[in-house]
Amino acid sequence: MSEPMVPTPTHAVLFDVDGTLVDSTYLHTVAWWLAFRKAGHTVPQSTIHRSIGMGGDKLVARALGRDVPTDEEQELKDGHDAIFSTFWPHLVRFDGARELLERCHASGVAVVLASSAKQQELDVLRRALDADAWITAATSSSDAEQSKPAPDIVEAALASAGVSADHAVFVGDAVWDVQACARLSIPVIGVACGGTSEAELQAAGALETHPGIPELLDALATSALGCLLSEARAARAGHRDGA
Repeated sequence: MSEPMVPTPTHAVLFDVDGTLVDSTYLHTVAWWLAFRKAGHTVPQSTIHRSIGMGGDKLVARALGRDVPTDEEQELKDGHDAIFSTFWPHLVRFDGARELLERCHASGVAVVLASSAKQQELDVLRRALDADAWITAATSSSDAEQSKPAPDIVEAALASAGVSADHAVFVGDAVWDVQACARLSIPVIGVACGGTSEAELQAAGALETHPGIPELLDALATSALGCLLSEARAARAGHRDGA
């Protein structure tokens, strides 16, 4: 006897990973700070932190306050990557991250990691999450021509879900996430666990904000995410009834 067909998801939840699901923002900050120091630049860590979530090319220019030659930019990015790789064994997911992914998956939505990390780093982040059973798809840096706040990576994540923007929400921790999603009219649920305040996320245009993932879980029933999950469950039930 054949198994019943699982309906194609009609809704999607797109998740940023660094600083949203995995506690890595400050490790990225230190890695960039050390890379700048090695290259002879003294950049305040606060400046770097406020740029985390942008692509490395844009972060370098913003941190140094000038356009940077390609070879210098690449040296700095390589330095960051080498230093950050030494932190990989210490990466941990935020409390509630696995449960949130599981609950989204159980509602029938496509769960997509909208990451701009390189593939090897993304593999490490996924191991820290330990939630592959509930992840529909994931993007990496190779899926985007331009980095955040350009919308390329979000657009790629949405395409991998096969869902329209009006049936998706994005969960992220940085103003760059909000700016990227605004270009595609995708609402953003902001979480402050990456170090950007709820007030800053709201000012950038986030639909709603929460201190972190546990608080989003606690408020799920009344949040925009909860509404999307309810819509997905209703669509799935309608598919079963019409089958």
